[in-house]
Amino acid sequence: MDSFLKRLDRGEIFIADGAMGSMLMARGLPAGMPPESFNLSRPEVLKEIALLYFQSGAEIIQTNTFGGSPLKLANYSLDDKTEEINRNAVRAVRDVIGQKAYISASCGPSGKILKPYGDIEPEALYDNFYRQLKVVIHEGVDIVCVETMTDIQEAVLAVRAARAISADIPVMATMTFDSTSKGFFTIMGVNIQQAINQLSDAGADIIGSNCGNGIEKMILIAREFSQHTELPLLIQSNAGLPELKSNVPVYPETPEFMAEKSKDLLAAGVSIIGGCCGTTPDHIRAIRTALKPV
Repeated sequence: MDSFLKRLDRGEIFIADGAMGSMLMARGLPAGMPPESFNLSRPEVLKEIALLYFQSGAEIIQTNTFGGSPLKLANYSLDDKTEEINRNAVRAVRDVIGQKAYISASCGPSGKILKPYGDIEPEALYDNFYRQLKVVIHEGVDIVCVETMTDIQEAVLAVRAARAISADIPVMATMTFDSTSKGFFTIMGVNIQQAINQLSDAGADIIGSNCGNGIEKMILIAREFSQHTELPLLIQSNAGLPELKSNVPVYPETPEFMAEKSKDLLAAGVSIIGGCCGTTPDHIRAIRTALKPV
């Protein structure tokens, strides 16, 4: 495959995959267990999900490593399995995808809060991400995706850890924003301009937003990003905000609705479009058909 960053520079558009957690729950992930536990016990499920998204037209397939950092895994007494969990996740995707799509290593928040508001030092948080990302990068992922971040300092530490391990690997970084009367902010008070400045300074190649919003608000977020940066943009919307029906979260945005609205993301200058919570292979297939018909 050609260099991912070179293809972005040429103006190519990429379709990423969709939600992971809901796919695992539908395949028997027990309540209270982390999604990454399947990396140890049921790697065949990871292969099935990767193949479903690939067959739906996704050109970027994520690893099941969102909560794969040792600090996060320690909540389930799995921190001593950090290397095995992350290694297995990459190998499962590579086994079924080979070189036919790009493999993106998902790296989510640690669950810890930096001092002075929390109890963790920046050095410890950096080491946490470094340990996880060293495994996935050495296993040969094509991209690192630092995602669903709300604290810009935590996001920057993760990006810097990835960049310290590899000067060349493409690094994507996305924040989760809430709509307020004063604009879009993360729950930690980070606005879009701050995210752009600090993520780009840390070495991120691609920036943007995922989770927390349906696609219509994500279009507004994308437009604001594009006004202030020339870096390639990544947007992965939820399929709307969930509604509880019989104690089961149901996401209201249909594949057809998201596919039609994805054209507005394209018009806003977004280079990589995928899905987050509530999206399925059907959503990704519809988006692919709308934006990159075969």
